[in-house]
Amino acid sequence: MRRGAPQDQELVGAGAPGRGSRGAPPPSGPVPVLVFPPDLVFRADQRSGPRQLLTLYNPTGAALRFRVLCTAPAKYTVFDAEGYVKPQSCIDIVIRHVAPIPSHYDVQDRFRIELSEEGAEGRVVGRKDITSVLRAPAYPLELQGQPDPTPHPGPPSWTTPPTARHFPENRHPQLATSSFLLFLLTGIVSVAFLLLPLQDELGSQLPQILHVSLGQKLVAAYILGLLTMVFLRT
Repeated sequence: MRRGAPQDQELVGAGAPGRGSRGAPPPSGPVPVLVFPPDLVFRADQRSGPRQLLTLYNPTGAALRFRVLCTAPAKYTVFDAEGYVKPQSCIDIVIRHVAPIPSHYDVQDRFRIELSEEGAEGRVVGRKDITSVLRAPAYPLELQGQPDPTPHPGPPSWTTPPTARHFPENRHPQLATSSFLLFLLTGIVSVAFLLLPLQDELGSQLPQILHVSLGQKLVAAYILGLLTMVFLRT
């Protein structure tokens, strides 16, 4: 049975579809929606603004169309809220909270991730709902030398949330050199695992010892998502 949208608010989403790879047959049954983290927790005192990274993994052998929906689109900006994820690959979706005001603290919203077959009328093969909440600053904003944030003007709740293509670069490395090298090496290994063929995949020119299982790919995608979140928060 398909789960419908919440009755009190309408699920809406937006974005421009990307391009997927064709040729592989679509999945015949339901597809598990593998996302990390399972819940989104935003902090109002985050230095670069409240934002979170959502990693979506496609475990099938065919490209799938994804779409991000939200019950409160006026409070969020979703970067690339709609597009395609390649077979056995992952994609990172950046979500920014644009209204970190006290009246929104501890208010629970919901995001829905939908996967469907390629094409405008593609059949929905999987969906997953995740919760989102904005936490109050650990210390009063006055003690941090920051002005009290004001709400950003946004569209009504029944319209599409704003989207963006490029994320502003505002990163300041704060990790020690040894830690950075360790994270970099771990990320390279995780990406290499995601690119290796599956054990039951035919036609690969790589030796059988380099074929990995689906579980190993899921672990690599999980680790890669953790490393990306660490770099975004620094």
